[in-house]
Amino acid sequence: MSLAVLAVATTVTPGPSTLLAAASGVRYGLIGSLPLAAGVAVGLALLTAAGAFGLSALLQSAPSLQLAIKVLGSVYLVWLAWRIFRSGAPKMSEDTDGGRAMGFATGMTVLLLAPKAWMMGLAAAGAYAEFTSSSLELALLLAATFGCAGLGAMVLWCLGGTVLGRMLKTDAQWFVVHLVLAIVTVVSVATVWF
Repeated sequence: MSLAVLAVATTVTPGPSTLLAAASGVRYGLIGSLPLAAGVAVGLALLTAAGAFGLSALLQSAPSLQLAIKVLGSVYLVWLAWRIFRSGAPKMSEDTDGGRAMGFATGMTVLLLAPKAWMMGLAAAGAYAEFTSSSLELALLLAATFGCAGLGAMVLWCLGGTVLGRMLKTDAQWFVVHLVLAIVTVVSVATVWF
């Protein structure tokens, strides 16, 4: 029960992945955002499973690897924030690259490069390691729990974005929402560094 509460609490709170899910919901609706949500959930399941198999020990012994993940993740998330800001109001038919919804691979990439996800997944692996008799059992438990909680959280954020997107009528409203989502995404990245 405590693992489930931890998984829900850590996946539903705002962070780069949840903000991108909301931005996707605003622009593409719930159905169009489901591949992104699924990618985030699968990425989180893989990350927590890897933590159970000893990835946390490797990262703790290689600070340069930790820094590299942090830098790559930050750059990628800032780039996505820029994409959100520049997206504008949706057109009836989007033919350009900017008109395609973020998909499964983007969701996995965002998650696997998000420092918050690494800290959360690796901390959970360390905290719950003593409750199972094998690394495989721990990996399956963490992957299932965090994968399900992550999918639920992403769907909620996509749904919230969808509701917000239906309320937006003017280009100015779209501009403000995209600006706010981009700024909040960049601020969430900055919190990892400061």
